[in-house]
Amino acid sequence: MLKFDVLIIGSGLAGMTLALHLAERRKVGLITKRDLLEGSSTYAQGGIAAVLDTDDSVQEHIQDTLIAGAGICNEETTRYIVEHSKEAIDWLIALGVPFTKDETHETGYHLTREGGHSHRRIIHAADATGAAVTSTLGQKIKAHPNITLLEEHIAIDLITSAKLGLEDKRVYGAYALDKEADEVVTIAAQHTILASGGAGKVYLYTTNPDTATGDGIAMGWRAGCRVGNMEFIQFHPTCLYHPHSKSFLITEAVRGEGGILRLPDGTRFMPKHDPRAELAPRDVVARAIDFEMKKHGLDCVHLDISYKPASFIKEHFPNIYAHCLELGIDITQQPIPVVPAAHYTCGGLITDLKGRTDVEGLYAVGEVACTGLHGANRLASNSLLECMVIGKAAAEHILAAQTLALPNIPDWDDSRVTDPDEEVVISHNWDELRRAMWDYVGIVRTNKRLERALNRIKLLSVEINEYYSHFHVSNDLIELRNLVQTAELIVRSALLRKESRGLHYSRDYPDTLAEGHETVLTPD
Repeated sequence: MLKFDVLIIGSGLAGMTLALHLAERRKVGLITKRDLLEGSSTYAQGGIAAVLDTDDSVQEHIQDTLIAGAGICNEETTRYIVEHSKEAIDWLIALGVPFTKDETHETGYHLTREGGHSHRRIIHAADATGAAVTSTLGQKIKAHPNITLLEEHIAIDLITSAKLGLEDKRVYGAYALDKEADEVVTIAAQHTILASGGAGKVYLYTTNPDTATGDGIAMGWRAGCRVGNMEFIQFHPTCLYHPHSKSFLITEAVRGEGGILRLPDGTRFMPKHDPRAELAPRDVVARAIDFEMKKHGLDCVHLDISYKPASFIKEHFPNIYAHCLELGIDITQQPIPVVPAAHYTCGGLITDLKGRTDVEGLYAVGEVACTGLHGANRLASNSLLECMVIGKAAAEHILAAQTLALPNIPDWDDSRVTDPDEEVVISHNWDELRRAMWDYVGIVRTNKRLERALNRIKLLSVEINEYYSHFHVSNDLIELRNLVQTAELIVRSALLRKESRGLHYSRDYPDTLAEGHETVLTPD
């Protein structure tokens, strides 16, 4: 058995922030499914929203967030996170994150603008901000003597009071599969943090890495946490459409810097969908693209920034330029073929401003959580900010807590299971689930589609849980079990919303109700 003061499940910006804030005074265990830098944070291109310019204001950032969130952002949460934005950026700069400089700007840094923002307030490292941030923090993590990094470990389930036969409602760590040794390890901790990211892989097409399988949401739900706003799945409007490129994101900043969306014949279409045109929030742009593709029978639309000087494009979007060029697309000369793809889980485990869930000793930070910041639609580049601000607040709460004597925790018992006979069951169910979610629970929804999806999910759930109870666990089985649970929560939440709001658009309920409300599901 491994023992830590704090166990962090997930190694994105939320997990890294917590680890670094805690490690001076606590023994920290950080587990990650692959290597340290494999996660959604690393793939974040655009940047981090923060009030840094004297022409900008906290109130305007709050207002932009509330408008994008379509009436169900938590205003207290939004104010808290935005008010702490400059402090979070200063922390990253002090750690050595190489943000793009602009000596002509009062801050010394280049600030870009993205859809839904009224000001240039996105600080970035070219078009690979996430990679710059996580690689810088990752070096600090690996060098810290109080942080034990367990790569190639996937959490199976949380160790709860109920599993131990105790009266209280608390989490005492987790069981995890050491993938290289193919052994389940028991990890005990006084405090456990879910920082495992979102659930993009529940859909057939996603900008997310393969690790985004809803693990934390599913584990938290099974442990007794409420979930909120799971129907609000953000589809990024512009994922590169190419047979030899899997889920490559074309950052929002391309539109922020003047990129124009066109049909294959060159016709610009966004102005007829929204007066903000290409700078409308993501849900508006994604629905517009979806509409045009279905209307014209298209496989994709085109994002065109080729009218800008080649030097400008190469300076601002070097990674996108290089990646597209490898595929034979010169974005200085021709438009980029794009399609919408599942991008961000706006809902998740309900937490307070300290990252606390409904279960004692269990915190959730980042995309796995629902703090109320994102409402019905996340404003671009607010997510990395949330990771840092709530991550620091959770660390401070943990550091102030009294130490706890851990109960006796038994090792994982797999004495009554066998090796799987046919693993094709897993791959088939995985594919069926993701296709059903894409076809029936996508950008535009109907009650009939949602009911179809729920029926299939229930059948898959029975099969998967039966398989889970009879065979040794594997990475794919653990992820599939979590995906099907998360998919059910998304569909159940969508069926409860009798309106169209933000990212949830229903043909059966096209109007938006006068008053917004959150969707909250409570475990039985």
